[in-house]
Amino acid sequence: MRQAKDDHNYYYAAVPLLALLWGLNWPAVKIALGEIKPWMLRAGGMALGGSCLVVIAALCGQSLVVRKSQWMRLAAAGLLSIAAFNILLAFAQLSAPTSRAAIITFTMPIWTVLFTKFLLKEPLDGRRRLGLALGIAGLTALGWPLIGTGEISVGLFYALAAGICWALGTIISKRFPVEAQPLAVAAWQLLTGAVCAAVGMLAFETFALPQALQPATIAALLYHVLFAQALAYVLWFAALSRLPAGTASLGTLMVPAIGVAGAMLLLGERPTLTDLAGLVLMICAASAVLVPPRRT
Repeated sequence: MRQAKDDHNYYYAAVPLLALLWGLNWPAVKIALGEIKPWMLRAGGMALGGSCLVVIAALCGQSLVVRKSQWMRLAAAGLLSIAAFNILLAFAQLSAPTSRAAIITFTMPIWTVLFTKFLLKEPLDGRRRLGLALGIAGLTALGWPLIGTGEISVGLFYALAAGICWALGTIISKRFPVEAQPLAVAAWQLLTGAVCAAVGMLAFETFALPQALQPATIAALLYHVLFAQALAYVLWFAALSRLPAGTASLGTLMVPAIGVAGAMLLLGERPTLTDLAGLVLMICAASAVLVPPRRT
């Protein structure tokens, strides 16, 4: 009994660790993009991350088999929630402050609510309406001052598009689930994303391996591949397997805050008051959507 309780506590502890790993990935990617081109970074990062998961699955004796009839849905969800999401975020960070891109990307739960309403016909209750209202207020707090001063950049639209793609991928996964081990699904989706990024790299970039990377870039790249992708996905699916989905999803509430703090500490960014107001509103919006209601 005590062992089961300790294991349960372990999975609860994995949730904030996961948020830390994904939150610090924002400044790590920004640092890596200083010397590595975006398509190459994503192709290499997703390929290595997916390969690590394949090795972990093999060592743990987990099957990597996916039914042939379900490959299309697996690929579609992976193209949106992993490939498009990661590629768009790389370009977002090239032309927008990391802290601001992290906040805007966190509209993901808001878009998910809208898509579940109109595509899956799920009811839009009072909590979700509150979340939408807070999300709109957060976007307004972020965007209105930038529009007024002419400082809005294409990177912010990339970040917004990334959030939309993640939400669409989530809807596909929910509507058309894949009957396979979660670790296998993550591995194949990462490798699918790697193939897409590799095609983009060959089409839009001159293929040349970076020479003599700076130590900071090497450290950021290693962190991105080993911790923010391979380890983080293992923790994510481990938490999902032992905790309620809503509880595991709460870990995402801390990601933008950690991303902003990491950008301030590691990149020297200084978010404005409207950025911080937008961050608070976005976290409140996601809380309204993700936190399960109390049972009476």
